[in-house]
Amino acid sequence: MIYQQIIYTDKSESMILVGESYQNLSAYLPEGKQVIVITDANIMAYYGDFLKQYPVIEIGTGEQNKNIDTIVSIYDHLLRLNADRHSFIVAVGGGIVCDVAGFAVSTFMRGIPFGFVSTTLLAQVDASVGGKNGINFGGFKNMVGTFNQPRFVLCDTDMIRTLPSTEFISGFAEIIKSAAIRNVHLFEYLEQNVEKALAGDREVLQHLVIESIKIKAEIVENDEHEQGERKILNFGHTFGHAIEVQTGVSHGFAVSVGMVIAARWSVYACGFPEDQLCRLERLLMAFGLPTTTTATREEILHALLKDKKREKDSVSLILLKEIGVSEIRKTPISEIEEKIEKVL
Repeated sequence: MIYQQIIYTDKSESMILVGESYQNLSAYLPEGKQVIVITDANIMAYYGDFLKQYPVIEIGTGEQNKNIDTIVSIYDHLLRLNADRHSFIVAVGGGIVCDVAGFAVSTFMRGIPFGFVSTTLLAQVDASVGGKNGINFGGFKNMVGTFNQPRFVLCDTDMIRTLPSTEFISGFAEIIKSAAIRNVHLFEYLEQNVEKALAGDREVLQHLVIESIKIKAEIVENDEHEQGERKILNFGHTFGHAIEVQTGVSHGFAVSVGMVIAARWSVYACGFPEDQLCRLERLLMAFGLPTTTTATREEILHALLKDKKREKDSVSLILLKEIGVSEIRKTPISEIEEKIEKVL
């Protein structure tokens, strides 16, 4: 069964397809247009025979390639391939490929239409959905970027089976985040299906991806450019990005720790029950996700000061009132400096 979700925004529509095979990609491509694929070496190793029917731009793997040099390289390749505004770009890969490709083609010639084939769990539930595309700059996460919706996002959950175990586990952090901020029933489903999810059960994985996409689609439709409600999707990310930058752990692992810190902050800031904090920590650990960090108070504060979500002398922290209910709390940096030690 193929599940379809369309994200409607003021200027565009983005079609998300869960359970569709990557081999049916051609059914979603515009007729008569030049199609160019952007991907990385890992994807080419598994799916190169299929992708070579199109011109391929291959970028490096790893967070260190999410930078302006990679963008310039993509521009150079697009020029050599005579790409223009009537071309169509397909990014095939995980979060880094989707972020980098989305930003590059949104800015090349002021924008070329594009779609995604998401190959990781994290990308399927988060990075490829919602139209945020960006790169790192100056050692800080996603400092340069655009809001631009892909025409489609194809989520073939069978592709997840090729992931290394740590990368697979990392994706569950974003699913747990979605449940924690918006849907207690999804949180309960996660608690009840840990073993099946970790074993790669197709039905369970598709349910988790679909429910996460539903949550994100509703929020993005209400606030595409993150002026209000969409900020709740940053639960765990404000502290998580700082931890990711300072320690080099994967995005999902950093967000996991960031959620614990934000949840601890929620206990004293908005009455989040301590038994629910323990429940969140237990679920994260059940999925093999970390709940502590080696990053110091000083390192986290340094990164927070460069966070793109900072507003002068404050940061919008996403806190929990209870599992499934979140709120945005504008918090002075001076308060964070004073109280962060106890939540670490």
